Amino acid sequence: QVQLVQSGGGLVQPGGSLRLSCAASEHIFAFTWYRQAPGKQRELIAAITSRNTTDYRDSVKGRFTISRDNAENTAYLQMNNLKPEDTAIYYCSAGIWWSQGTQVTVSS
Repeated sequence: QVQLVQSGGGLVQPGGSLRLSCAASEHIFAFTWYRQAPGKQRELIAAITSRNTTDYRDSVKGRFTISRDNAENTAYLQMNNLKPEDTAIYYCSAGIWWSQGTQVTVSS
């Protein structure tokens, strides 16, 4: 069983930045980040493999950066130039396992 412990999130003004962390209890082949906004379906926003191959949803390209520290079994999501439409609960996922999620609110 893999545990995914997520940290980060909070309230930030438009144009601000946040960094989310996802610490796994063992080595992970591929991390993914999802988010779910109120009234909307959960959507995949970024992914990274063990070889640091990355992919992003178009709406976050150029603003979000996914990375990982293999020695720490941890993935990160650096979110820059945040917009109100980025407001959602963010989740880290690896295989069949999910983090607890954290709220990101972008508002003035």
